[in-house]
Amino acid sequence: MVHFVGAGSGAKDLITVRGQRLLKEADVVIYAGSLVNPELLEETKEGCRIYNSAKMTLQEVIAVMEQAEAQGKMTVRLHTGDPSIFGAIREQMDLLDRKKISYEVCPGVSSFCGAAASLHAELTLPEVSQTVIITRMAGRTAVPEKESFRSLAAHRATMAVFLSAGLLTEMEQELLSAGYPKDTPAAIVYKATWPEEKKVRCTVSTLAETAQREGIKKTAMIFIGDVLGTREENGYADSRLYAPDFSTEYRKGTDT
Repeated sequence: MVHFVGAGSGAKDLITVRGQRLLKEADVVIYAGSLVNPELLEETKEGCRIYNSAKMTLQEVIAVMEQAEAQGKMTVRLHTGDPSIFGAIREQMDLLDRKKISYEVCPGVSSFCGAAASLHAELTLPEVSQTVIITRMAGRTAVPEKESFRSLAAHRATMAVFLSAGLLTEMEQELLSAGYPKDTPAAIVYKATWPEEKKVRCTVSTLAETAQREGIKKTAMIFIGDVLGTREENGYADSRLYAPDFSTEYRKGTDT
């Protein structure tokens, strides 16, 4: 069996209980060495074979899994954050399907969740934004034409942008062209939940200069949206769920 495990956003203790158990039981671990906290490898048992996928091709990763399966070993493929988001797991699972190797997926804490927690931010606020767009800028890897950054930005929903810290000048231009006011709140979180985490708030028009000033060039989550403003700025409404006059199956509302 192969287990794809989300390592969490960075902090060693943000892996799930299930993920930690699988890591302790694994005979083979293939981890994303460029992003996964190496302290997690301390959870592995003696004799566990460990491979750094940052130095491997897809075919080499699958070959290790196939060999482990032939030997009756259990493999953990340790991905950063949650493997369902920019995890490159589908291509691995397709090849395992062809080889008739069983696998399961253990979810993890995505970096956008860790970054939002570090900012004390709620990404969905009543009457401000009820949608979060998770995306990235087009760089060395293209994005579908129908999902161009400018077209997504036109919705003016909360945006959580991965893999784009080196493209902030272009991002500013796209956001402004999509209709964002220059003073729209934004934030950059470098290595969210790691010991070296750095978080800075800025605006749509100061993303690039803020990152340059702070020395942030990669491994950062970018947030854009009015949800990052204060209540005085965005005027968000309280949740109706907890309003005294709001009835649910658990509580009867009262007239006020």
